[in-house]
Amino acid sequence: MNKEKLILFGMTLGLIVAGGGLLDHLHRHQKLGEPGVRTEPLAGSKNLHVVLPALVLDYTSEEQPVQSIVTNVLPRDTSFGQRLYTASDGFWVAVNVVLMGADRTSLHKPQICLEGQGWHIDQSLKADERIHMERPYPYDLPVAKLTSSQDLNIKGQTVPGRGIYVYYYVADNAISAGTYGIERMWLMARDMLRTGVLQRWAYVSYFAVCAPGQEEATFERMKKFIAAAAPEFQLTPRANGTETAQR
Repeated sequence: MNKEKLILFGMTLGLIVAGGGLLDHLHRHQKLGEPGVRTEPLAGSKNLHVVLPALVLDYTSEEQPVQSIVTNVLPRDTSFGQRLYTASDGFWVAVNVVLMGADRTSLHKPQICLEGQGWHIDQSLKADERIHMERPYPYDLPVAKLTSSQDLNIKGQTVPGRGIYVYYYVADNAISAGTYGIERMWLMARDMLRTGVLQRWAYVSYFAVCAPGQEEATFERMKKFIAAAAPEFQLTPRANGTETAQR
């Protein structure tokens, strides 16, 4: 190995060691940011309970237990909030919030959940949307929408069903959506390097089922629900009008 190659090898090795040292330092000295959703202490645990509203518009709700298959797979410091909302005409929306702790792997791809429950995602119908919000002040909430399909058993008969899945991510004074999560990862890395604070992101999702042909009408109804529900548990954006990092 000639002199030039030895120098290049030494520089490369030095950068790798330095980079590893920086990442280790950041990991050991990082501070966990504040969540962008309402929480309360969870008895007997260091984790939190995400507080979702009991009533939204004409919907009543029931809190849903987190299945063991979820808690066994996600990191131990993951926090949750789950409710099933039902309108007076029987239409329902399932709301799920997954709040990360110090382990960012709590935030997983939504495709894993849907496909794990037997739903087939129509890749051609994936879309980035915006939902107009009036509270705490007028702004457009960025969301990602997935449309899926599955045969359902209703009263002993097999009928085709369509699933509308709407999701986004929220942290303290930051909102992000999109099917790749590149912006969220960039924001997280930027804040870690600048302040040593690890943004505490929450993955917020809404799911409803409809008959084929009713997808748009169902999404419109979900938009009204989200516009009413999100301000009840979401702390971002703040009421003082502070801008959020969207997309």
